[in-house]
Amino acid sequence: MKRKAESHASGKKANSKKPKTSISAEDAKKRFRKGLFDDSILKSYTNEYAESSPYKHAVIHKLVDDKLLRSVRNEIRENVQFTPKETDIYKIHQSGDLANLDGLDDESLAKLPSLLSLRDAIYSETFRNYVSGITGCGPLSGKKTDMAINIYTPGCYLLCHDDVIGSRRVSYILYLTDPDTPWKPEWGGALRLFPIQEIKNKDGEVAKTPLPDVVKVIPPAWNQLSFFAVQPGESFHDVEEVYHAETKEQLEKDGGRVRMAISGWFHIPQVGEDGYIEGEEERNAKNSGLMQLQGNPAQYDAPQAKPVAVEEPKGSDAEFEEADLEFLLQYIAPTYLTPDTLEQVSEHFEENSSITLGDVLSKKFSKRLQDYIQAQEKASLPEESSAIEKTSAWKVSKPPHKHRYLYQQPSTSKKSRKAAEESPIAELLDQLFPSRQFRHWLQVATGCTIESHDVIARRFRRGLDYTLATGHEGKARLELNLGLTPTTGWGDVGDNEDEEAQAEEEVAKPNGKNKKKNKDKGKAKAKAAAEEPEEKEAVEVGGHEVYMAGDDDNNEDAAVYKSSGDDDNILFFQAAAWNKMTLVLRDSGALKFVKYVSRKANGDRWDISGVFDIEELDEDEDDEDDEEEEDGEAAGSAGDDSEEEAEFEGFSD
Repeated sequence: MKRKAESHASGKKANSKKPKTSISAEDAKKRFRKGLFDDSILKSYTNEYAESSPYKHAVIHKLVDDKLLRSVRNEIRENVQFTPKETDIYKIHQSGDLANLDGLDDESLAKLPSLLSLRDAIYSETFRNYVSGITGCGPLSGKKTDMAINIYTPGCYLLCHDDVIGSRRVSYILYLTDPDTPWKPEWGGALRLFPIQEIKNKDGEVAKTPLPDVVKVIPPAWNQLSFFAVQPGESFHDVEEVYHAETKEQLEKDGGRVRMAISGWFHIPQVGEDGYIEGEEERNAKNSGLMQLQGNPAQYDAPQAKPVAVEEPKGSDAEFEEADLEFLLQYIAPTYLTPDTLEQVSEHFEENSSITLGDVLSKKFSKRLQDYIQAQEKASLPEESSAIEKTSAWKVSKPPHKHRYLYQQPSTSKKSRKAAEESPIAELLDQLFPSRQFRHWLQVATGCTIESHDVIARRFRRGLDYTLATGHEGKARLELNLGLTPTTGWGDVGDNEDEEAQAEEEVAKPNGKNKKKNKDKGKAKAKAAAEEPEEKEAVEVGGHEVYMAGDDDNNEDAAVYKSSGDDDNILFFQAAAWNKMTLVLRDSGALKFVKYVSRKANGDRWDISGVFDIEELDEDEDDEDDEEEEDGEAAGSAGDDSEEEAEFEGFSD
């Protein structure tokens, strides 16, 4: 799965490209550890690579001459600036103008002689042949160097991806952790490899998809090189979160837990190099795409959408009958069932295409639900996905290059729940959200005519779970999220006294007048967390749901670290919260994801997420909305770029 990275915006442009220095075999070998190129050592690494799993990889300890690498590390610490960067798939510190060493100006190059010496050694013909011999991948380019320096501090991570893009042939990571304070595996930051499931479909095609549990963990170590051949549909890996220390004193004792590394790729031969084959890169790209689609692996994704069609959908004009209100009062706070409140909600949603409602569940049901979830938080879960699915009502979503979390779906008439699986969460899934009464309430609240419904309960475990940004095709749809997270410290309004004083409740608008306020609030929190993550008890722990503008550029992936100060594509985020419902009218141009939940979080993120297909809006109404947008009236569904602000008095019972 290819991932989009941020566009490049380096602070200083290079005056000219510098030709790479070609070094002799003797000079190249001097820059590595003694004995590395001995036949017996090469043979041992070749055998290790051939016998490795879940896919071919190798680890070389003490790769580079120690004196040279210490000099490289010092140059980086003294002369390279790093900026915190964060997207749906990673949180790192990256170099601002070091996307590629060949693009640096004379002044910058003069400060990095050891780094240049290391680059020339790694991409020398001698070492390229060494890597090629171990992997059996074929010739590698010495012309196209592709190195980046990135730093992971506590709270940083890189989620599952396969590195497949362009002309890459081998991925590598060379660690520059503190040579005098050995890295401990319990600090995190490991390179982790995912196993692949191969499933043959009815047509005989084999679909490959990664499984959610890592099976190989390679902790960082000073002067250690990890590498593997880039293989479509196979080379899935991530970088484990670097975990926070319990105290500031412990962090200082651990040397800050700074995971510095040089990451890069060896590429196929370029024009003019031995081994160059005209059109090979284009054919590889085409074959990679076909290989990743072969067997239609998406059919094995979990969970699969299960929309339930509504027979003869009706509008929101009908009045509630007494029996309907009695049913809804079991779950919904009385305030939200009064005509005046529903009218306010409807008017606000019609104007803004989104609304957030606080304390939406009734007190009695809310208390029972909260007690249940808190008890579940205290109980331990098995680590392996198969064990979780055998011992609980939860299933594990997959594949991990798209998402990973625990989920439950509504039961069907053919498969009723076991007594042990009954819970307030199951009651919401099976009773409230699929009901005609709730559908009627939702239609009154939003003015939308619902054609189908699909709901799911989700639990995002700290230190494990997330969803990556995805869009949807087709017409606009109504999306619901009911936050059920019982713990605090997620950055939501009400998490601390200062925020409670600012607002009793806030309407979250991913598309309209409040976009700028939400975005700026998120930027401020992210900046504070990045600047002083060790000195504050309340660090940014993820778990927020983000809407962002889509982008048609799919030529880069998450492992291409490039700088950008432009985050205007972030339209809205809603932090994990308790008893808060968000309703959003979302069009196909808006992407959505749930940020990875850090192990530092006070608990897991819980919610119920629903998708409701609705009748298409009248074309005349769309035309009027378009005219209003052109006039700066901030109308339309999620994806609008308006930055006006608006205040809204929230609801509570």
